[in-house]
Amino acid sequence: MITINNEPKAYTPIFLGTIQHSIRLSLEIIIMIGMKRNDEIIETYNVTISAIDLGQLPNIGNEIPISEIIGSELSGFKAKVRQSDVQLQNTVSTELEQLVDLKNVGLYQLLKGQNEMTQTSKIPKLLSNHMILIRQLLGKTQPELANAIGVSERTIWGIENGSQTISDKFIDKILTVYTDFAESIEVQFDWVSLTFPDLTSKQVINDILKIQPDLFLERPTSQNFYTCEMAFAGEKNIYIQDFAPIKNPETQAIEQKYGTTLYLTGKGTRLFEKALLEQNITWHDFFQKARQYRGHLTRLDIAINDKWGLLNMNDLVKAVQEKRFWSKSKSYAVHGNVDDGWTVNFGKSPFVIRAYDKRKEQASKGFDTDVQNRVELELHQDKAEYIIDEWLNHDNNKTLTEITFDILYTYLWFTDKPIKEKLLKADKVRDTIENSVAPMPAWSLLTALGHKMKFVRQPKEQSIERIEKWVLDSVVPSLAVLKKTGHWAEVIEAMNSAELSSEQQKLVKATMINVITQANQKLTINFEKPKKRYQEI
Repeated sequence: MITINNEPKAYTPIFLGTIQHSIRLSLEIIIMIGMKRNDEIIETYNVTISAIDLGQLPNIGNEIPISEIIGSELSGFKAKVRQSDVQLQNTVSTELEQLVDLKNVGLYQLLKGQNEMTQTSKIPKLLSNHMILIRQLLGKTQPELANAIGVSERTIWGIENGSQTISDKFIDKILTVYTDFAESIEVQFDWVSLTFPDLTSKQVINDILKIQPDLFLERPTSQNFYTCEMAFAGEKNIYIQDFAPIKNPETQAIEQKYGTTLYLTGKGTRLFEKALLEQNITWHDFFQKARQYRGHLTRLDIAINDKWGLLNMNDLVKAVQEKRFWSKSKSYAVHGNVDDGWTVNFGKSPFVIRAYDKRKEQASKGFDTDVQNRVELELHQDKAEYIIDEWLNHDNNKTLTEITFDILYTYLWFTDKPIKEKLLKADKVRDTIENSVAPMPAWSLLTALGHKMKFVRQPKEQSIERIEKWVLDSVVPSLAVLKKTGHWAEVIEAMNSAELSSEQQKLVKATMINVITQANQKLTINFEKPKKRYQEI
């Protein structure tokens, strides 16, 4: 006998296996159980259950001591264990530990090996050379800095010669006085993709994005095994791929296969942040809603923007070439050159850390940016899910910025001198390196200050700047020739009579429309004066 949503059922719950990707170190796992009656499995449930309460996992096919199941397909099911059958209340079962090791997902390996990191942030200690670097970035002398932040010149001198330590309060004073420096590092999303197993693309547009459906262009696709694509303004910035409705050959009825993936590219995240602003919600709110619809991240890119040039890509590349770095991943690659900009990758999918010259990268496309260098965390599948799990976890109260820099600090470290081979073979490699080799000041300063920086939204409206730039750079000179030779009237007539494609019509509409979401229908639209950046709460 078992109770399902408060209704007694004459079923015997049978253990059918573990959904391995659901394992967390919180020890709440998802398992599959079958409802057996008269030697027949009537139905199955994927339920979340406490591994500690459950104790030792039974063999597949054996009865499992579950007394109650509550929940729904939308929000998920949870199971309770019969207390009389609870074993190993205070220990983790051997089978579960082996499964964690086998799957290699203990805290998804992002912070594994740093026991204290699972609870509190570990921040590099600021040293005298960091203080000198900060002062150089500010362009101030010791007396000027001391006077600005309200401390004695002797304090600055003592910190820079190593006789005094740098307190957290001291750094806060600098960040309060020099507001530009306080915004010199920022964190933002640069790519988000989510799979919704129970929705169609139109449901994602209406229920998840809440963007006006008539701003999307529907077209066929063969990408990623999908057959239909809905693209905002006809461009691949915000787009959703799913299966087109098909006719059942037996019943002749039109059927819709569920399952769809939402893609927000780098530009797409900025456009969607305009929708978030109109709806008066944050990314945190959005991901909570996505979870309610069983949305699962397939990719998440987090960008760390260095706007003051704390990092120097030439120095990072040289450090890699001289083996003055340590990474948890043995895989790394260097691309580019001094003129066009460097890119350095550490690791392979599902987790890559990438550092590159953002200003030169944008300049090569004809654009300008206030970001000099960028460090990106590119995470796929469960690695991406871990980030959002931690962020939505109310128990640890960590900000996305703290989580991001915890991971960066744990996975990658640069030093001032080459790391000897014997240090790389030590039992505790990272601790040994930090205790033996001085860090690269710029990198350790980035990771130390990062925890104090902000996660921002940078909403942008749909624009036709790409077309405008192409016309100005490539077409205008030819138009000038036509105008000076008396052919301008024909050009104007041709523009007036030109027929726009479906993509071009959607682009015009999305560019001209004032409100892209349905927020005005629900009276939640944000009417505040637009800003370039918004701090995520």
